[in-house]
Amino acid sequence: MKNLIKHYVVYKNIALFYLIVSLLTRLVLLFHPITQSHFSFIDYLKIFSIGILNDLFVFIPIGSLLWLYLIFISNTKYKKPFGYIILGVFVSILLYILSGESILSEYGGVLPEIGLAFVGLKTILFALLLFFEKYRKKIRFVLFSFTLFLFVLLIIQNAVSEFFFWNEFGVRYNFIAVDYLVYTNTVIGNIMESYPVVPLFSIIGIVAVLSTYFIIQKSKKYLDEIPNINAKISIILGQLVLIALALFTIPNLAKKEDSSNVFTNELQSNGLYKFYLAFMNSELDFMKFYDTLPENELANFENITHVKLNQNIVHIQPTEKEVQKNVVLITIESMSAEFMKHYGNNENITPFLDELADKSLFFTNLYATGNRTVRGLEAVTLCLPPTPGESVVKRKDNKNKFSTGSIFKSKGYQIKYLYGGDAFFDNMQDFYGGNGYDIVDKANLKSNEISFSNIWGVCDEDMANKAIKVMNEEHQAGKPFFNHWMTVSNHRPFTYPDGKIDIPANSKSRNGGVKYTDYALKQFFTLAEKQPWFKNTVFVIVADHCASSSGKVELPLEKYRIPAMIYAPGFIKPQECHTLMSQIDLMPTTLGLLHFNYKSKFFGQDVFTPHYSPRAFIATYQDLGYVKDNYLTIISPVKRVKQFLLKPKSNSNYEIYYDEIPTENINNKYKKETIAIYQLASSILKKKKYQSLMIPNKNN
Repeated sequence: MKNLIKHYVVYKNIALFYLIVSLLTRLVLLFHPITQSHFSFIDYLKIFSIGILNDLFVFIPIGSLLWLYLIFISNTKYKKPFGYIILGVFVSILLYILSGESILSEYGGVLPEIGLAFVGLKTILFALLLFFEKYRKKIRFVLFSFTLFLFVLLIIQNAVSEFFFWNEFGVRYNFIAVDYLVYTNTVIGNIMESYPVVPLFSIIGIVAVLSTYFIIQKSKKYLDEIPNINAKISIILGQLVLIALALFTIPNLAKKEDSSNVFTNELQSNGLYKFYLAFMNSELDFMKFYDTLPENELANFENITHVKLNQNIVHIQPTEKEVQKNVVLITIESMSAEFMKHYGNNENITPFLDELADKSLFFTNLYATGNRTVRGLEAVTLCLPPTPGESVVKRKDNKNKFSTGSIFKSKGYQIKYLYGGDAFFDNMQDFYGGNGYDIVDKANLKSNEISFSNIWGVCDEDMANKAIKVMNEEHQAGKPFFNHWMTVSNHRPFTYPDGKIDIPANSKSRNGGVKYTDYALKQFFTLAEKQPWFKNTVFVIVADHCASSSGKVELPLEKYRIPAMIYAPGFIKPQECHTLMSQIDLMPTTLGLLHFNYKSKFFGQDVFTPHYSPRAFIATYQDLGYVKDNYLTIISPVKRVKQFLLKPKSNSNYEIYYDEIPTENINNKYKKETIAIYQLASSILKKKKYQSLMIPNKNN
């Protein structure tokens, strides 16, 4: 037992360092000026006793990463023939990546370079330890020291990050921290502008080096007597037991955060576990972090939202006779308005969509609600403004919602979600399956139906062919159908079948991805026109979001402008609609054109009704924007409100670019409208009042 315990020396020293840093962090946060609260003796007891236990058990699974490194320290693996076999495996993987045909190259971006750097470094280091046995101990000590330095640096960096996060929000990590991780470049830029980074990182580096030095002095004896295979098995088994104990204990300790004092709950918790919970739960409490209005005041904005908090149902009763045509909704991956010729693009990368727009009801002034596919899917499916945190699509409470699908299903339609990739990705299968859609994805395609695929799924052309087959089967069943097809080809790595367009497939360019998707859509409509159901079908085409979202301001308007059109020859007259509108309005407008009679919970509205007031919603995970009357109002956590006057660069109806000029005085009318709409949407979701009605067809 004594021999076994000494092998834990490295783990013990890093754990002790983590506990000390966590305790100091807790003390600093406790006495921070933002922590304006009175604490009782019981509060102090919970903060430090439960707090230390939280830190200890959270470290156990994190410390497993250290064990992964320590367990693989061995002299045996360098003996013949094992050493040469292992080196051969490393070289083979390296050559595989260098070939340019690896899965990393297929995805593209910086992944091949990262993979090459990592495997290349591992190969070089292993070769050095294999061939230079005389220097193996020194090389290993350098690697050992560097690894411990990384752990120490990360522990210190996390403590500093927690301090700055507390300094801004007065809480441990939440979904805003997850948001910061997603928008790394923006956050780094903000840090560079807001803090004295050189002195700060210099101090962090010096403290990390000194701390590492002392830990190494106490831990280097591990290298003098590396545990044998039996000891390593015992260590692994022991670590598995500790991990199991930690996974059981951590959530139970979290249940002790039951004080009426919010600061007590936050201080006794562990920031890393809070980050994990935020990442998994994907929500941000609107009432806690945003400026709000009293509930009785929300009623004053019913004419804006057309939704009530306590009775959020509106009966849509057109005077015209209902038209039950098939509806095909096509959401196009990353199709920014700026790609189309109509909006000034001269590269001819959307020839079919430009032609189709002239034959359609073309919405020229429509904005995406967000900058990710799940936000776009949420917008056209739930017709709901974006709420803080992750899209409803990825939340646990995402089933049996009031949706476009539920409307069509109540009318006797067959409803399906078609996706060329694996619908498990981004929780699409869980969301659409849980809302009554049948799902057709890559798994439903036979091998002879796939001509080309990449990491995201089959090419759009293959899925177009599959969609035609599915719709033919639905037509033969004798019931109308509503199908939602999500394309995939306009996505990194931008690979597609060669010889289809005039941009080589091996260029892996955004323009190529855009033009190939445009080509695939043309093939789809060419086939569709030959089918017996075509003349009885309404096609709704819209982007899920823009190709990029970063800009010089929080919400750059041009990064949310997307094309949208409704195409139904002989039914819908081609025309341009220049009315400002949101992605959430597209399907209610489609239902209006069909004269559907239904009870609605939608925030989205039919833009052709007299009561429609032009506005749009644009958002990130935490910045919620409201565009109206040439004003952009943004509400953010910690009850921040910003407002910009929007000045278009030209008078064109297709102008994408606006100067966003900060207003000196906040317009209170638009501020309150912004808060009211987002607060109402968040409250209705939280109170589970956005569930499906599933009105039987006979009652319509």
